Amino acid sequence: MRALIFNIQRYSIHDGGGIRTIVFFKGCPLHCPWCANPESQSFESEIMKLKSQCIHCNVCAGNAAECPSGALAEQGKWMSVDEVLAEVLKDSVFFNTSGGGVTLSGGEVLSQADFAAELLRQLKELGIHTAIETSGFGRWEALEGLAEYADVILYDLKIMDPEQSKKTLGADSEIILKNLAKLVDKGCRVIPRVPLIPGFTMDEKNITTISDLAQRYGLKEIHLLPFHQYGSSKYESLGRDYALKDLAVPTDEEVNAIKSKLEARGFMVVIGGG
Repeated sequence: MRALIFNIQRYSIHDGGGIRTIVFFKGCPLHCPWCANPESQSFESEIMKLKSQCIHCNVCAGNAAECPSGALAEQGKWMSVDEVLAEVLKDSVFFNTSGGGVTLSGGEVLSQADFAAELLRQLKELGIHTAIETSGFGRWEALEGLAEYADVILYDLKIMDPEQSKKTLGADSEIILKNLAKLVDKGCRVIPRVPLIPGFTMDEKNITTISDLAQRYGLKEIHLLPFHQYGSSKYESLGRDYALKDLAVPTDEEVNAIKSKLEARGFMVVIGGG
């Protein structure tokens, strides 16, 4: 069994608590226009070209393995469960001392669910805290298999209006909400995560709908993820256009206003994920 992995990020202090190692699965069925990791979207390996590092030597002929300057980087590597485990276990001392663990992210982890479930199962056998980050857009059977071995489920709630969700994200919000309800029924620890994207997710109606839903399900914690432009250069490196390159990031005042409204309803609110 193998999965296409595009990054294993160490020493993260977000995405599940403590010091964590994050395994990023490649491929996502959504097309969020604000995606900060465009290299996560395709279900195939890609070459990213960092123009600033290219020395124009013509040695590599487009082959990342032959590039002497590191200007070409292959995004996506097929790995076995044993190979991924070997990498993440290098960080076990940090998990043990900080209360951290391993988080599976993407892309969309549900798209490679069988591999992810087996990886989580083995991590749990080793006593390692586990988390997944998901859009919830996928088969319930796939999500249920991951939930069986996940201590925390970081659940993205983006655009709640069904028609706008389909138009902007390519996602049926009914599937996302049904899967959320089933996770709550199973007693899973679910933390909603809300990307704050001007013009897409920050309007009062969308935030109120999310908070109503979280309150109805008895969810106590919400993470707010303010939009940023850190990933904009990646689009050029992949030879793609970035539709939101001129979109202004939300101000601290705007973010704090949403945080205060949620706190007034009794939620513990974390900005940037925890």
